[in-house]
Amino acid sequence: MAQDLETTLLRAFVTAVRTGSISRAAAAMAQSQPALSLQLRKLERTVGQPLLHRTPTGVTPTPAGEVLLPYAERILALTSQALAGTREAVAGHCGIGLMEDLTVAPLPEALAEFAELHPQATLEVLTLPGPEMAKAFSDGRLHVALFDTAYLPEPPRWTVRMPLAWAAAPKFDIAQDPLPLIMFSQPCRWRPSILDTLDRAGRKWRIVFESTSLMGIQAAIRAGLGVGALIPRGNLSGLKIRPPGLPGLPDIELGLVRRPGFDGDPLVDAVDALLRQLA
Repeated sequence: MAQDLETTLLRAFVTAVRTGSISRAAAAMAQSQPALSLQLRKLERTVGQPLLHRTPTGVTPTPAGEVLLPYAERILALTSQALAGTREAVAGHCGIGLMEDLTVAPLPEALAEFAELHPQATLEVLTLPGPEMAKAFSDGRLHVALFDTAYLPEPPRWTVRMPLAWAAAPKFDIAQDPLPLIMFSQPCRWRPSILDTLDRAGRKWRIVFESTSLMGIQAAIRAGLGVGALIPRGNLSGLKIRPPGLPGLPDIELGLVRRPGFDGDPLVDAVDALLRQLA
C-alpha cells in the first residue's frame, strides 16, 4: 500500500536542511526540538532511508535527502499555491525583489508552476545590490522583496536565517597560507563577518577573485582559484561544501517587506506565501 508524504513532515525536513540545524529549524517553526526530531524520524521511516547526517555542529542531507529535497520544496510550494488559488482569483502584475542567491533551484521551477496555476498573473523578478533594491522598493517598482534586513526600508513582515557555508573545488588545498578567497564585490555585507571569522581563527587570507555575479563566484570556486562563502542551495554539484579545516561561518538574516497598501492583495499574498515556503 502506497504511503503519503505529509506536508508537515516535509516542511520540517526542508526547514532543517535550509537552516543547517535542528535547533534552528525548531525555533523557526515555533516547535520544540524533540517534537521536530520526531517529525524527521517519522519522515525517514516513511521514506525508508536516513535523510539527514546529524553531527554536533548541525545537519546536512544524505544522498536520499538530496533527492527528496527538491520534491519536498515543490510539494510545499504547490500546496500553498493550491490553497491560495481556491480562495481568490490571482491576477495582475507583481514585482519581486530577491538576492541572486535565492534565484537558483528550486525557485525557478516553483515560479514556473506558479505561472501555470495563475496564467493571468505576471511576475517580474529583480536581483539588485542592496542599496539599489531598497531604491526599487521605495520607487514602487517592487511589491514584495526578500533581502538582507540591513537594506530593508521598513521592518520586515517575517524573517529567516540562512547559513553561510564554505565551498571549494574537490582538489583545492585548504591548507594554503594565506588562504585564497573568492568574494562578492562591494557592497557586500557578508564580507566583514567572513573576514572576521578567519581573523579570529588565526587564518591568514588574501582575496584573489571578486565578482558581482553568483555564476561568476561559483565558476571561480569550481576552477579552484580559492574558497568562497555561499548559501548552500541550488545546484552545487562538483563543489565541496563545508570542507574540514575552516572555521564555521555565521548565519545571515533575510526579511520580507511588502509595498504599503497591498495588504490582502490576492497576488501579493500568493507570492508572499510562495517565498515563505521556499526561503
